[in-house]
Amino acid sequence: MNVLVVKANNRPASEAVSSKMYEGFMAELEGTNLNVTTYDVYEEDTPYFGQDLFNAFGKVQNGGELTDVESRLLAAKQKAMDALTAADVVVFAFPLWNLTIPAKLQTFIDYVYAAGFAFKYDAEGNMVQLMTDKKAILLNARGGVYSTPEAAPMEMAVNYMRNVFGGVFGMEIIDEVVIEGHNAMPDKAQEIIAAGMEEVKASAQRLVALSK
Repeated sequence: MNVLVVKANNRPASEAVSSKMYEGFMAELEGTNLNVTTYDVYEEDTPYFGQDLFNAFGKVQNGGELTDVESRLLAAKQKAMDALTAADVVVFAFPLWNLTIPAKLQTFIDYVYAAGFAFKYDAEGNMVQLMTDKKAILLNARGGVYSTPEAAPMEMAVNYMRNVFGGVFGMEIIDEVVIEGHNAMPDKAQEIIAAGMEEVKASAQRLVALSK
């Protein structure tokens, strides 16, 4: 089984809970029969999605000479798509920042969110999911509490990831582990994080069992 782990926080695990979740999950996969690849959105060369990419598409079609940023964009987009194509399971470890996902993770999604690759439209204009053979796991940390009915509509990280990879791409989301409230309730932070890390460990173990 090929597992792609997308790491979307460049803060150290001593300071960032989602980085701690990533490290804990990876530790459980060591020595298993899984083929694990990490895509660190902060280590990859990922220029932001915009007009430069569309200029590059036009030049490729017309035989024009690409600029440096255009070449980098095409290479980065292809690398992200290839990584997703090769994966049977995709694990995302990411924080909630300012109610949403980090910009670097958004850029990765921009690269792979493509008609004809992740989804297509049929003759009637209906969207058809193209990644129904893949599975996803979401590992998220958020310092506040967003699971209450009042706050849930404001949460645009897990909801967004679920809608993109589950809803549009068609992946089966087999696990979600969310650690929340450790900043809002500092007196309970260690207890909250410890309990969440046990869930991360259990999620990794379920993945290993799935591969057998």
